[in-house]
Amino acid sequence: MAVTTRMLGRSGIEVSALGMGCWAIAGPWAEGSQPLGWGAVDDDESVRAVRRALELGVTLFDTADTYGAGHGERVLGRALAGHRDEAVIATKWGYTFDEAARQATGEDASPAYLRRAVTASLRRLGTDRIDLYQLHLGDLPVHRAEALFAACEDLVAEGLIRAYGWSTDRADRAAALGQEAPGAGAVQHALSVLRDAPEVLAVCDKYDLASINQGPLGMGLLTGKYTAASTLPRDDVRGLTPGWLEWFRGGRPAPEWLRRVGAVRAALTADGRTLAQGALGWIWARSGRAVPIPGCRTVAQVEENAAALHRGPLPADQFVEVERQLAALRTAALRDADRPHWPRPTHPQTHP
Repeated sequence: MAVTTRMLGRSGIEVSALGMGCWAIAGPWAEGSQPLGWGAVDDDESVRAVRRALELGVTLFDTADTYGAGHGERVLGRALAGHRDEAVIATKWGYTFDEAARQATGEDASPAYLRRAVTASLRRLGTDRIDLYQLHLGDLPVHRAEALFAACEDLVAEGLIRAYGWSTDRADRAAALGQEAPGAGAVQHALSVLRDAPEVLAVCDKYDLASINQGPLGMGLLTGKYTAASTLPRDDVRGLTPGWLEWFRGGRPAPEWLRRVGAVRAALTADGRTLAQGALGWIWARSGRAVPIPGCRTVAQVEENAAALHRGPLPADQFVEVERQLAALRTAALRDADRPHWPRPTHPQTHP
């Protein structure tokens, strides 16, 4: 059964059930010598990929001001020029960067920075409003986040943003958003067949928030194109692997995660789906609020992912078989609640 649209929680904003993650099209940037991008990209191909996604019914495009140190927003704005009213733009703020040097520089959780950040994002995106504006600092203490949500309410009143949310894997932070932020629409968090998120999904159900899912394809592991022999280039964040990135280690797919992919491959592809399409179908079967945002860099990737919309959620028997295969593995995969949230700076700046 096809799945085509979802609501961004209580915001009233309707989006396609599949979004496009725009981290990978942002190009190179780094924190010191640590790459944070996915290597060199072809901006023209990125523009074609975004426009093809629109043609195939994908309306949600998720980026962040820090992706490419601003370049990601510029590319997305270029791609949506002339098509703005067809798209729902989600971006994020909270990390600071030097756009000219293409360097991450820290973080800033002050309301004053929020105002500067939204103005800069609007300019780079070439738009007069942001549909979903997300706090990117996943571990920020709740009392500091509440001040930012109050500032977001002002931005909603001014028409600069339509709704806001929090990019966090912490259920307590998600609950604070649901309780304290009337204009909130979504929580963005990690979710994939390899890593479930039952506590955050329960919060989304309780407070009528959408669940926007980063990493739905395990940064490429669930596309099936990587093996134990694969090596990622050193200008790719997966190639010079930082500590917070779990799927790859030393520039290679982590063996324990490849084993989990192998455990579910047959069940995910049993009805003729590709592995990636099966992984997306699992997410839709898992939650009626879920909107996965797989990253894409090419038209071909967009086309494969968008075809999953017509397949819809995994049938119940396939979903049950996936869960059976993963029952023992998943417990070992889960980490504690304070798992670092990307991209946590090595030496975060302190701001009031």
